[in-house]
Amino acid sequence: MDSVVAIRRSVPQSAGEQVAELYWEAFGRKLGVALGPPERGRAFIARHLHHDRAAVALTPDGDRVVGVAGYQLGGRGLTGGGVRDVLSGYGLFRGLPRLAVLALLERTPEPGELVMDGIAVDPARRGTGIGGLLLTEIATIAAEHGCSRVRLDVIDVNPRARALYERHGFTAVHTEQTPYLKGLLGFGAVTTMHRAIPGTSTGKEQQP
Repeated sequence: MDSVVAIRRSVPQSAGEQVAELYWEAFGRKLGVALGPPERGRAFIARHLHHDRAAVALTPDGDRVVGVAGYQLGGRGLTGGGVRDVLSGYGLFRGLPRLAVLALLERTPEPGELVMDGIAVDPARRGTGIGGLLLTEIATIAAEHGCSRVRLDVIDVNPRARALYERHGFTAVHTEQTPYLKGLLGFGAVTTMHRAIPGTSTGKEQQP
């Protein structure tokens, strides 16, 4: 367990580029098709972050984000940027196919559900417990907003992430075979996992 990180909610205003770098390192294969090349994609992510839609792990001095877990709640996720932003950033000709790829990656929460956008940890800090701390904080956020469960998707080529989720109470509920994405995005199946949040119900109103 890493004892020299602090878990906080929201991305510090000065750390947008750090979070974009972590996200690109973790998800660059699939994000690259929609937002590449890397330098441009990282800049797009940093520019359109919703800073209040994440739990982060910070070094003790607070100067560096070494882990981030984004989530969707109240109609907003950590990674933003709509149709207009994509077309403005990449142009009409290059932007339209990118929007089609982004649509394939889109996930919409059901009532009473918090959906994770992704979890990314600095490669040098992996295996030190940061991922588990972030998942625990996400579960706490879900409970405070009256959500009955946390939902996430994990791809078939990331068994290490799936093992982490299972250790922290997530169970697989559905696997979708996606062979049509194997060549494009690098994975051939997506498994949806749920973690129940005790003491809540879908009838409670979620706050923004």
